[in-house]
Order: sequence, then C-alpha cells, then structure tokens
Amino acid sequence: MTLEVKFTKLFINGDFVDAISDIYIFERILFLYIYIHTHTHITEKTFETRDPRTGDVIGRVAEGDKEDVDLAVKAARKAFDHGKWPRMSGYERGRIMMKYADLIDQHKEELAKLECLDAGKLLALTKVVDIEGSADMLRYYAGAADKIHGETLKMAGNLHGYTLREPIGVVGHIIPWNFPSLMFFSKVSPALAAGCTMIVKPAEQTPLTALYHAFLAKEVNIPAGIPDGVINVVTGFGSTAGASIASHMDIDMVSFTGSTAVGRKIMEAAAKSNLKPVSLELGGKSPIIIFDDADIDMAGEACIAGSRVYVQEGIYDKFVTKVTESMKSWVVGDPFDPHVHQGPQVDKAQFEKVLSYIEHGKREGATLVTGGKPCGEKGYYIEPAVFTDVEEDMLIAKDEIFGPVMSLMKFKTIEEAMEKANNTKYGLAAGVVTKDLNIANRMSRSIRAGIIWINCYLIIDRDCPFGGFKMSGFGKDSGMHALEKYLQVKSVITPIFDSPWL
Repeated sequence: MTLEVKFTKLFINGDFVDAISDIYIFERILFLYIYIHTHTHITEKTFETRDPRTGDVIGRVAEGDKEDVDLAVKAARKAFDHGKWPRMSGYERGRIMMKYADLIDQHKEELAKLECLDAGKLLALTKVVDIEGSADMLRYYAGAADKIHGETLKMAGNLHGYTLREPIGVVGHIIPWNFPSLMFFSKVSPALAAGCTMIVKPAEQTPLTALYHAFLAKEVNIPAGIPDGVINVVTGFGSTAGASIASHMDIDMVSFTGSTAVGRKIMEAAAKSNLKPVSLELGGKSPIIIFDDADIDMAGEACIAGSRVYVQEGIYDKFVTKVTESMKSWVVGDPFDPHVHQGPQVDKAQFEKVLSYIEHGKREGATLVTGGKPCGEKGYYIEPAVFTDVEEDMLIAKDEIFGPVMSLMKFKTIEEAMEKANNTKYGLAAGVVTKDLNIANRMSRSIRAGIIWINCYLIIDRDCPFGGFKMSGFGKDSGMHALEKYLQVKSVITPIFDSPWL
C-alpha cells in the first residue's frame, strides 16, 4: 500500500512552514524578526516517521522546538486577544465546526489510510471509529457552542449578580499515538466550541493525520471560516516541543493524554511557569472481572482488549481454554487487510518494550500459554501473549504495557475481586462481566476508576465523559464535562436601586 504524504511541515498561523533549526541565540532573534515580517522560515529541521508494517521511512516531518512553539503561541494569542473566533456567537462557531466535520467525512478514506500507515491501526476499524468518530465529535461540540450559559445569582443585598463562562484562552493540546485523530478532536472540538485558540502537539510516532486535519481547518470556506492562528500544529518530540508547551508563560491551559511519568512533568512545568491549569488523562492497568455466571463467549470477546483479567475460580479453567483456543485463530498482519485482527506495534521502541515485558513475565514465573513471539519477516508484529499463574506483584500485572499481553488471574469471592481490582496505582477504567444485577451494581460502585463497563468493554462515546482516578489523572475528555475545562467562570455584580424585588 502506497500513499502520498501531502503535509509534513508545521502549521502555524494558517500556513505550512519549516521548523527553525538549532542555531545560536543571535541568529534565532534575527530569524524570529525575519519571520514576523515575512512569514518565512530560514532553515529546516526534520525527523523520520516510519511505517510500522515494515519499519521503512514514510517521510520526514518538521521537528518543532521551543522557537516554533513560541511562534505558534504568538499566533494563537493574537487570534484570541484580537481575532474573530472568541468574539463570534456560539451559533456561528458551531456552524463553522459543522462544515469542518463535513470536510473530515469527505476525506475519510484518505485520512483512514494515512492513520493506518502511520500508526498501524486496522483500516476498517479506523475509518468507522477514528475518522467518522472524529467528525461526529466535532458535530457534538458544534451543537454545544451556543448553549454555554452563566447563572443569575440571588445576592443578599440590593445587588444584581450573574456569572459569565468565558473561554480560558490559549490552550496547549498534547496527544498520544494510540488514537491520533480521535484524540485530536476530543481535545480540539470542545476548545473550539468554547472559543479558545490552540497549539496541538501530536505524538512524534504519529504526526501525519494531525497535519492533514490542520489543512482541512484551513479549507473551511463558509464566511469567516476558522481564522488563522486558531488551530496551530507543531510536530516534534515531547522532551522539546511538548516541554515548551507545558512551561510556556503565555499558554493558559494544557490538556495532555499520555503516560503518568510524563503527566508528572507536565504538571510540574505548568506549576513552575504560570500556574496554568492542566487536564491529565494518563496511564491505566484496567481490570476485567469475570464472574462464574458470565456468558463465556461474551466474556471472551470483552476481554480481548484487556491486559489484567480476573476470572472467578468456578469457570477459570474453562475460560483459559476458551481464550487460548480463540488466540489460535487470531490473525496478526497488515492492517490494510480486512481479515486481520491485529496490526503492528506503533514503532520499534514499543515493539521492543512489549517483548521485554513478555520475557520479564516468564522470568518472574508466570506461565506463557500462547503467543508472545515476534512474527512476520519485517515490521513490528507480535503474537498476542496470554499468561496464567500471574501474581499481583509481577510487572506484567502492575505496569501499563500498551501491547498484546494478557494476564489471567483467579479469584474466589466478590470481596476478593473488589480488593484485587483496586490494588493498583491507576484508576482509568474497569470491566465487569456478570448476569447478576446486584453484583454489577456493587462492583461498579466499589471500583475506584473513571469508567466502568458492564458486560462490554472499551466502549467510547462522544457523550460519555472519559478520564481516570488516582494516578490515571484528572479532567475529562468527551461529554459536556470536557467543555468545562476550556471555560472559566467570572462573577459580575452591580448595585440595583429602587427595585420592586430582589
């Protein structure tokens, strides 16, 4: 599968531009002066993005750094402080966002192929879940843009009080590689609806669709459209471009999805700079708890995406056999092939990380019942690994692996299941499989996690808030709760005289 990669430069202030190279401070000042007056970058700095199916280079992408972030922030700040976007009515913003969503739909075939090529995601699933889901996310928040209301307050004296909910300002979005498009729009859409301007830093492993989405934002051609500077995309590395966003004194808020370790750094940088608020959707080691009364077939389907699976002892052996047999027909291969169930890992580093966890599990004494080996002549493919005899203190049971590694563990009672489910520093999500409503209700209220799936797993919806507890972070993506983090509340009070009522 070959695909033309059309956009590889940074998108700043409505233009695709090269990155500024690592040069001396005097030259930086000079080049910044030239850029402000001519909108021309002088030199170029790039990095490779690779096809995880083969390991081959797809292309070279502009490597943004602090200077590029500075330029993007200047553009976003100007668009917020003096531009049309925050000053439009919510209805106008919503209308433009609807058109943007239509453009996503019109280009969904190319976008899906591009995301499949860059991230190794299954093409058929990417088209429906990621690309169509992105357009639907835009439409959802477009409908909310003209429904942002304050409150009238009942003051204690002869006063009239009310609140305004205003856009928070310039926002920095830092998104991960697992859902490049869907994460882009789960952050960009509510921020647009609120009237914010923004800088988006996609993961260095998967930068291509973010740049395409920026191009489509420029193509919205109804009156006004999305003005220049509202959406800026700076590709690059987390340690440079991402760190610059987190510590920038003129960014008003940061929304980050990624690892807990990096989330700590984001929060620290935000606190040390201008005390900007942050929203963090971080790591997880989400349990799936399967009770004796569960439908084995349905439970097997639900746990495919799980890495930490607890099965009640009455059906444990039967369930292990079921999962092991199902893995024999599990097809790992080219994500463009509609018969494939699992594509490659996103890059070589993740490929090696997953394999190292599999080896660690074997060394710690867990039993590898199937899979766990690299497969294919090239690329980053791994057979799904299923472990039994896993103890709670093993790394494969504690760490977020982000790969096809499943740990099957046994429990006796509901109390033991609750204790095991909560025995983690994370609290992102959990699944419960049972036919007993009382068990479902008790478990859903006892597990400390941001979302609980009952008799299903990994169901994401634009109206359903998603975000974790504990070290899985705070703040929500999706739903009306996500809109709140891009707004701030202002109280307005004025005296009233000779009013017949208060």
